[in-house]
Amino acid sequence: MEPPLPLAGLNILVVDDDDDSRFYITTVLEADGANVTAVASAVAALEVLADWQPDVFICDIAMPGEDGYTLIRKIRALKADRGGQVPAVALTAYADSEDRIRALEAGFQTHVPKPVDPGELVEIVANVVASCAS
Repeated sequence: MEPPLPLAGLNILVVDDDDDSRFYITTVLEADGANVTAVASAVAALEVLADWQPDVFICDIAMPGEDGYTLIRKIRALKADRGGQVPAVALTAYADSEDRIRALEAGFQTHVPKPVDPGELVEIVANVVASCAS
């Protein structure tokens, strides 16, 4: 009997302006059982959140228009039933300690530097969900 996939049944919103990054993240997460909606901008993410509440939010920081810091602040300002408390992962090329602190202060639960190993990404997402559920 196969063990259950680590992300089975999780609904994940991925926001990244880079097509290749969105494809990679989506492929990795779906291979481990997640249902993924991927969008290319902060505006699109807020539109999705108006109608759908993901279990996890994964967001790039450097995006044209609104960056990930601005987006997570807007999400955190939402009521809980509109997605305001969704566990959030900053997945970004901005990888130094100051960037990590800035991401956490903005409202992300964790900060993950790109590139990320597929197994590590799955483990990080599962851990964020588990820690926010307890």
